[in-house]
Amino acid sequence: MTTDTITRGRVEIRQVHKSFGEVEVLHGVDLTVEPGEVVVLLGPSGSGKSTLLRTINHLETIDQGEITIDGEFIGYAERGEGLLELSEREVLDRRLRVGMVFQQFNLFPHLTALENVTLPVTSRKLLGKEQAKAKARDLLERVGLGHLADRYPRQLSGGQQQRVAIARALVLDPDVLLFDEPTSALDPELVAEVLGVIRELADQGRTLIVVTHEIAFAGQIADRVVFMADGRIVEQGEAEQLLKAPREPRTREFLRRLL
Repeated sequence: MTTDTITRGRVEIRQVHKSFGEVEVLHGVDLTVEPGEVVVLLGPSGSGKSTLLRTINHLETIDQGEITIDGEFIGYAERGEGLLELSEREVLDRRLRVGMVFQQFNLFPHLTALENVTLPVTSRKLLGKEQAKAKARDLLERVGLGHLADRYPRQLSGGQQQRVAIARALVLDPDVLLFDEPTSALDPELVAEVLGVIRELADQGRTLIVVTHEIAFAGQIADRVVFMADGRIVEQGEAEQLLKAPREPRTREFLRRLL
């Protein structure tokens, strides 16, 4: 994918450490994602992939280091020579730049697909009700669900629910989209429809960071693959090179087992 004309959505992660209790799950991670780049995070369970993803939009705080999007902190503000944690309201304002799609859809069961998609903008009064509906209908059309806008989550398949969740993440026009194992909760026959939508987003030049175990999919969409283990980046490189001829033994063993 070309990134020549894309100027927003640069993610910089510098020496990030994160612990849960006495267990350190991120050990000084360094990673830069350029505007419009598609990066896939691979690694065994417990390697820190999802935790790293959640620190980018401040769903998880960090113990040390810094994370910025286009030079701006999400959860902090610079004060003198240090950082001051922002209020929840300020964090929410800055988080508008980052869309996230979770494993479990996280749709509100009492709201229709249309209402789930409009909620992020109507709750923040960013658009009028009719404008929000029009935008949500357009997004549902883009993910192939325009005809199901008035259905409730219980009336949708898992793949359809995940596509609604993707539309909801897009409604705020984020500069960066994060996907945390977006197909892991789906039956195998539903995986392809969700991956197809993500592939289209990649082709549009958005900055995407995707945690997945779908190796073939990673090879199709990723500009770069990052392999993590034990809270560290073991290896990274162009998708074709890393997936076909990894340099590190740990990466080779992981791919051998997965394939």
